[in-house]
Amino acid sequence: MIFDLIKKRRAVFPAQYNDASIAKSDIEKILEAANWAPTHKKTEPWRFKVMVGDAKEKLGLFLSYKYMETEARPKQVKVKKLIENPKKAGAIIAICMQRDPQERIPDWEEVAAVAMAVQNMWLCCTEMGIGCYWSSPGLVKYMDEFFDLNTGEVCLGFFYMGHYDGEIDEQTRTPIGEKVVWME
Repeated sequence: MIFDLIKKRRAVFPAQYNDASIAKSDIEKILEAANWAPTHKKTEPWRFKVMVGDAKEKLGLFLSYKYMETEARPKQVKVKKLIENPKKAGAIIAICMQRDPQERIPDWEEVAAVAMAVQNMWLCCTEMGIGCYWSSPGLVKYMDEFFDLNTGEVCLGFFYMGHYDGEIDEQTRTPIGEKVVWME
């Protein structure tokens, strides 16, 4: 049931991933789920760049060098994490948004459509038993130096994915009644 799947969805981080690879067919299924997100005016603004193998390590090195270059006092712990996390992932998908060239809808609606595509990916991963999370470090603003981005395309973050062992902790939410105002 979809409600149970929604409640089961969790952020699973690279430190929790094991060494099992993710089949290309599974990644393709996850991306196909993304492609069915709602989109105003059918702009379909989501764009993805899939990194596996050596590309993950290259991403980690780029992020760590860019961090050291732009940070006045870079922390070695963060440098190490930027290098190591991509290597731990089974795959990383750069989450990008291609702005409608005619700007028929507000920018935030395009971002929302991409976020819904990512939610579809997340739910698909949950159903398939693949851990994942969306990372959006400040360094994404430099990704045009790493990727060939089209005019109007921006990187919004990275979708880390990996198989994991064991159970993921239960999650709680405050009651929805605390967040809703009924008006009659």
